Amino acid sequence: MASSNMKDIKRRIKSVESTKQITNAMQLVASSKLRKAKEKADNSKPFFNSMYETMCEIVREDATFSSIYTRKRKANVTLMVVIAGDRGLAGGFNANVIKLAQNRYDEIVKAGQDAVILPIGKKAIEYFEKRKFKIMTRYENIGESITVYGAMSIADKIIDVYNKDKIDRVELFYTDCVSPLLQEEKHMAVIPVDIQTDKTNISLTNYEPSAEAVFDSLIPRYVAGVLFGAIVDSFAAEQAARRIAMENATDNATEMINSLSLVYNRARQGAITQEITEIVGGANAQE
Repeated sequence: MASSNMKDIKRRIKSVESTKQITNAMQLVASSKLRKAKEKADNSKPFFNSMYETMCEIVREDATFSSIYTRKRKANVTLMVVIAGDRGLAGGFNANVIKLAQNRYDEIVKAGQDAVILPIGKKAIEYFEKRKFKIMTRYENIGESITVYGAMSIADKIIDVYNKDKIDRVELFYTDCVSPLLQEEKHMAVIPVDIQTDKTNISLTNYEPSAEAVFDSLIPRYVAGVLFGAIVDSFAAEQAARRIAMENATDNATEMINSLSLVYNRARQGAITQEITEIVGGANAQE
C-alpha cells in the first residue's frame, strides 16, 4: 500500500516538474519579448508627441479654426477600438481591458446610443463575437509585428467610416505598460480630437490652402500614431503580465515539488522503518 502511494507521489512530482519547465520557459520568452516591445513602445512616443504638438500649433495660430475632426457630433454611434492579447496565460491582462470596454459599452447603450466594436487581438475577437456584438472589422496576431504602415491601414478605415457619417465618435481601450510590474487599462477618446490650447497667442503663420486642410491631412497620421503606440504598448503590457504570471506559476510549482518531496521522503522513511521492523520481528521469531 505504501509502495503504491509512493509511486503516485513520485508521478505527481514529475508532472509538476514538467509544468515548471514549461512555465519557466514561458517566463524567459516573455522577458525577452518584453524588452523588445518596451523599446518599440518608447520609440513610438516621440512621433506621436511631435504630431500632436504640430496639430496644437495649427489650432493655436488660427483664431477661426474649425474642423470636422474637432467638432463634437451627437454621438449616435460610437466606434470602440478594443486592444487585447492573442494568447492567454497572462493573469488578468485580457479580462481587465475587456471589462473596461464592456462597462463603457453598457453606458453607451443605457444612454440610448449604439456602438460598434473594432477588436484587435484574438481574445478581444473571441469575446465580442461570442456575445454577438456589432463588429466593424477584426485584427489578430499583429501586436508583435505591427508597423506604422499597418497602423495607417487601420486608421484609414476608421477615418473613412467617420467621414461617411457612419460613426460619430472613436474611443480606444488598451493597456498601458507603466512598468514591468504595473499594467494599467486605459480609455481615451480619439475622434473628435481634443486639442487643449490657448488661442490668445496668435501668430502670423499662413497655411495653404488653409489651416483646416493642413490639420485634416494630419488626422490619418495622428490616428495611426495613436493606434500604433497603443498596440505596441499593449503588447509590452501583455508580455509583462505573462512574465509575472509565469514567474508566480514557477514559484508555486517549486513550492509544490518541495511539499511533495517532503511527503515522499516521509513515506519512504515509513516504508524503510516498516521493513526493518518486519526483519527484526522475523529474526526474533526464529530465535
